[in-house]
Amino acid sequence: MPGDAPVHTLEIEDLHVEVAGKEILKGVTLSLRSGELTALMGPNGSGKSTLAYALMGHPKYKVTKGKVLLDGQDLLKMSVEKRSRAGLFLGFQYPQEVSGLSVSKFLWTAYMQRHTAQDANAKQYDADLKQHLGYLEMDESLLKRSLNEGFSGGEKKRGEVLQMATLNPIFSILDEPDSGLDIDAVRAVGEAIAKIHAQRGSDAGFLVITHYQRILKYLRPDRVHVMVDGVIALSGGRELADELEAKGYDFVKVGVPGAS
Repeated sequence: MPGDAPVHTLEIEDLHVEVAGKEILKGVTLSLRSGELTALMGPNGSGKSTLAYALMGHPKYKVTKGKVLLDGQDLLKMSVEKRSRAGLFLGFQYPQEVSGLSVSKFLWTAYMQRHTAQDANAKQYDADLKQHLGYLEMDESLLKRSLNEGFSGGEKKRGEVLQMATLNPIFSILDEPDSGLDIDAVRAVGEAIAKIHAQRGSDAGFLVITHYQRILKYLRPDRVHVMVDGVIALSGGRELADELEAKGYDFVKVGVPGAS
């Protein structure tokens, strides 16, 4: 990628979010930049997935305070569709099954929604798709199957990364892409994300949400943040993930009032 490519930003400032009247996020401040891969770690129930869904605009997640700016524009005023078109992508922890809609049809439709008839390039699309299938160690026969129907956990997570690669978003939020995967699938998914990150260069940023550091050894994140009880409790470099692996989350909770 050219060295003078513009840097995109996603700025989250003092974000408070409620779910069914209960405050889950209690003032999250986080800054993401294109060209960087950021890991968000934390124990169950800390608010990591709530942050992902709130950023994408899920109606269940009510923002009560704070702001989110995507390249200076108010993300919270955008519809879900506009957030997607602006360059935001969410890879789900539990992808939904869609019977009767093939993976190939879904991917092509999603691609065309991001392109005009003039700038769409079917030949390049096919070449990129084949390359990304290779990254993910996915057989092309999977493209003929209904979206996520009868897929294993590993196939579903690979499918989410394939969607991300096809859409070329500015910021990708991947909610536990390693959840429920065996060792080989974690490696394949982690290495694929790392290759796509390298391929996109300064054009794209990644936020990978995970409980464990095992996928991070393939990703080599630029920054690691730890969320506890709805706030960012600790931030650091790649070495922070290793420290969490050795000590667990209890040593982080000590510094967070009310955390249990």
